[in-house]
Amino acid sequence: MPQDDTTPKIQVDSDWKAEAQAEKERLMAAEQKQDTEPGAGPPGAHALPEASFKTLVGVIASQALMGLGTMQDPQTKGVVVDLEGAQFSIDLLAVLEERTKGNLDEDEARELTQLLAELRTRYVQVGQLVAQQMAAGAASGMPGDAGIVPPSA
Repeated sequence: MPQDDTTPKIQVDSDWKAEAQAEKERLMAAEQKQDTEPGAGPPGAHALPEASFKTLVGVIASQALMGLGTMQDPQTKGVVVDLEGAQFSIDLLAVLEERTKGNLDEDEARELTQLLAELRTRYVQVGQLVAQQMAAGAASGMPGDAGIVPPSA
């Protein structure tokens, strides 16, 4: 279905992209180090990232992004939109922000606030796209909601 100029486009924040790429490179370097150092663990074993606030936020954010259809399912190679699951992850981050208010350093607080704003914006954009696709599918008599889990009202 061609998109017109009014269709919202999902923007990928370059900071988060760069951070994800850097994390991927760190994990690859750690894996290579394990494979070359004797006694560093079984061959091919993956090192877990450091348990930190930033890692916790990243794990929850990745769940939200998956629900928003930004990641491909490795088994089906398709994209599944789960707005209800994405909303739950966004709500978890909001609870985390509220419960840690005053206990985070400036950078952590700013990053969490920015992340929440970005995820909420993407949620609205994806929700609008899903509604448009479902309406177009209903109008044409074709199912337009394959792989989409809409939010429960």
